[in-house]
Parts: sequence; structure tokens; C-alpha cells
Amino acid sequence: MIKLLLADDQALVRGALAALLDLESDLEVVAQVGRGDEVVEAARASGAEVCLLDIEMPGLNGIDAAAAVRRDLPEVRSLIVTTFGRPGYVRRAIEAGASGFVVKDTPARQLADAVRRVHSGLRVIDPDLAAESLIDGPSPLTGRERELLTYALDGAPVATIAARVHLSEGTVRNHLSAAIGKTGATTRSEAARIAQDRGWL
Repeated sequence: MIKLLLADDQALVRGALAALLDLESDLEVVAQVGRGDEVVEAARASGAEVCLLDIEMPGLNGIDAAAAVRRDLPEVRSLIVTTFGRPGYVRRAIEAGASGFVVKDTPARQLADAVRRVHSGLRVIDPDLAAESLIDGPSPLTGRERELLTYALDGAPVATIAARVHLSEGTVRNHLSAAIGKTGATTRSEAARIAQDRGWL
């Protein structure tokens, strides 16, 4: 039996995935969590071998949870299963240590097969997303630019962002200007939306 952990902040989605995967004779859901920062401990306690992770969760997103699993439980594999099929997410997830990336509308049989392949040490990536990820290339944004754009998503003024990240307003403006140029946007909020849509945030 391949032991699975499901991490998704929507209980209904977790339950549906668990029911589908438990129908497979060689798969067993041994843990379910609704927060990304609960993944490592739950995987450790349950003996999970493959963690199926949503991207957008409280506490820790699925990409960061995959990185934590790789760091703390290197023998455990991670498979991102998400609604957010953005090419930038694919690249970031693989770089973080995930072994696979599929979208939630993947048929149940294909999802079960993806779990088996990831468990055996293979990589599984939705082919359409893989192609888009190659075409788009890596994110041009620096870590600091990504951080500041995340604050800009909420419409926070420069002074508020500067206070949050302990930088001068001028430095924040410089980073945001660079991000605006790299995304081809005209405002920081537009740059943030473009970066989010491409999976760079």
C-alpha cells in the first residue's frame, strides 16, 4: 500500500479526493490536513509516503510545504494537485522539490497513476503546463521584487510596504519600478496581477 497525505484547505475537496483515491487497491489515505504548516508533522506521524498538496493554503502554501517535506522528510515525495494551473507555479514547485504537478480536473485514474509514478521516483507534470512553462521561461523577478509585489496585490501604499519590510520608501519604489518593467505593466498593482497570473508570486 502507498500511504498518502492530502493537504487542501477545502474540506469538501479533501474528502472527495480521499474517497476517490481510497477506491484504488494499492493506495491508502492515512492523513488529511487543511494547512500547509501541518504537512510535515502529519506526514511524519502518519508514515505518509506521498503528500498531495494544494497550492493556496493557510500557514504555508503548497510549494513551500513541498520544500519543507524535501528538507525534513527527504524520503517522502510531494505531488502538487491544484486548481491553479499556472506555468510559473510548475517551475517553482519542481525547484522546491515537488515530484509532480497536476490540476484538479485530472481524471481519477490518471491522478492515481500520477501518485504511483511519483512514489516510484518518477516526475509527473501536466503536459500542457510543462509546455507553457518552457515557453514562458523562468520568472524574471528577484525574491525581493516578488515579496513587494505580494504586498502590492492588496493595494498597500508604498509607505506601508516600506514599514512592513523595513526598507526605505525609495528602495521599495526602485524594486517595484524594476518589477513593473519586467512584467510590462504600467502600475504596481497591474504588475502584481500579471505576476500572480503567471504563477511568479
